[in-house]
Amino acid sequence: MSTVLGIDIGGSGVKGAPVDLAKGEFSEERFRIDTPEESTPENVAEVVGQIVDHFAKTIGDGPVGITIPAPVRHGVVPMIANLHESWKGLEAEKFFTKKLGRPITLVNDADAAGVAEVQYGAAKGTEGVVILTTLGTGIGTAVINDGILLPNTELGHIEVDGKDAETRAAHSVKERKDLSYKEWAERLQRYYETMEMLFWPDLFVVGGGVSKKSEKFLPLLELNTPIVPAKLLNSAGIVGAAWLADQRKH
Repeated sequence: MSTVLGIDIGGSGVKGAPVDLAKGEFSEERFRIDTPEESTPENVAEVVGQIVDHFAKTIGDGPVGITIPAPVRHGVVPMIANLHESWKGLEAEKFFTKKLGRPITLVNDADAAGVAEVQYGAAKGTEGVVILTTLGTGIGTAVINDGILLPNTELGHIEVDGKDAETRAAHSVKERKDLSYKEWAERLQRYYETMEMLFWPDLFVVGGGVSKKSEKFLPLLELNTPIVPAKLLNSAGIVGAAWLADQRKH
């Protein structure tokens, strides 16, 4: 297995690192640049190019995996929330391939994190359906069955008790309403038991920054499905993007 560059485009920062795909770990220290204030595709591509140049000696002319906080359907970004509106409808994978002069694989950020957890992290070796949920500003999701990704799921928006799930159960809601972990866990309970009923998964993996404190809320949940914290934390998106870019060549 090789070393492939993964890049994670976020609303506040663009981060990248070469990933040793034998281990699922960064082979060099991560490099970060602030996301341009006017986050148009042109401006973001310039920053991504700087990150590619920074690691040029390591990656040669190899492929690059890039995550974006949006759905990606056959290389096209159909909608956008956290970046400039001009991304909407862009053939972004072709755009980056042309700009950077190398093969690009573009993927939704939660999907990349889910793939990384299945290949290297908390879900490694799990057969069947794994659902990763990232509990943050909203609820991001990735669904993977026997290693195969079902891309662009938005299961943070399923309706639970007549409300959009993430408006009641995201970590940002806990913070904003100053909920105790016990109070928040009651909301998470309804979310995860609804997900169980709809998908019958074999494992839930919980990501997002709050997963570092998983011992404060995961034991309060009573589910039929095992639920575990993510292992790769902030590196998951970059690792997953690199793995998917490598798979594309085979």
